[in-house]
Amino acid sequence: MRWLIVLCALIFLVFLILCAWGYGQFVLPGPLPTEKTIVIPRGVGIERIAVILGRHNIIKIPLVFSISARTVGAGKSLKAGEFSFSKHVSPRAVMNILQKGKQVVRRLTVAEGLTNKQILEVLNKTDGLTGKAIMPLSEGKLLPETYYFSYGDNRSTIVRRMLVGMRGVLAKSWQNRTLKLPIFSIKDAIILASIVEKETGRSAERARIAGVFMNRLRRNMKLQSDPTVIFSITKGQLKLERALTRGDLNTRSPYNTYYIKGLPPGPITNPGLAAIQAVMNPINTDELYFVADGKGGHIFAKNLADHNKNVAKWRHLIK
Repeated sequence: MRWLIVLCALIFLVFLILCAWGYGQFVLPGPLPTEKTIVIPRGVGIERIAVILGRHNIIKIPLVFSISARTVGAGKSLKAGEFSFSKHVSPRAVMNILQKGKQVVRRLTVAEGLTNKQILEVLNKTDGLTGKAIMPLSEGKLLPETYYFSYGDNRSTIVRRMLVGMRGVLAKSWQNRTLKLPIFSIKDAIILASIVEKETGRSAERARIAGVFMNRLRRNMKLQSDPTVIFSITKGQLKLERALTRGDLNTRSPYNTYYIKGLPPGPITNPGLAAIQAVMNPINTDELYFVADGKGGHIFAKNLADHNKNVAKWRHLIK
């Protein structure tokens, strides 16, 4: 009987030693030499998670991690996703990170002036997104912006956020617009904003160009915007790899503002916030014309004679 007591005492002592050793392994700094980001797949159990962590050298002994996590009741509360672990992070800290589920935040920037097709290409090339994006049929419904997401988010979720973002920006900007503009609806505003977006990349020019277009609309003049001619030819599906010709300007299309008076039936691209605000609050000017200055900007004119002189200068520059 005495030997049984001694054996039980030895077993208990070994158990205590193992527990103390295991606890030490669980709370002491781990082997990870530098910060590292990994992905924990969905649907895997605690043992598989421990193996993944061990394979990436985040923890030293997977068995200690899995037993310890189960002991404190965290075995079923570890989250899937993309996580970042600091240098020499302890297994206990790893467990806390996976429990809280605070994933790495990724960033996707959609530039102003992209068409739906171009935005779809950006989404499809963005690593970490899943699924198929369902794009709107017409342009001008997606807000170009920087969007934050987590690994595994669906592309259609990003598209929905872009749709909601554009509706919100348009509603607020329309409410704060300058009164007595020659545009009569939010649809008119987004159409003209898409044209302004494609006319200039300079922030200082947007409201001025919007002012020119407002003057032309008031006088029932054709807008004569080259980007609308390009859209008439490409429908936003490809890039026009050549200069416009005189024949292009005569293209019979409801989007060609050399052919029609007023606004085209829809936007030609997805404008950004700055272009939208420029249209809602254009500069009050008496200018009616503008042409490229060869330096990335434009030269403006109040009458056709001055404009023709500016055009002649531009043609001389590009020869």
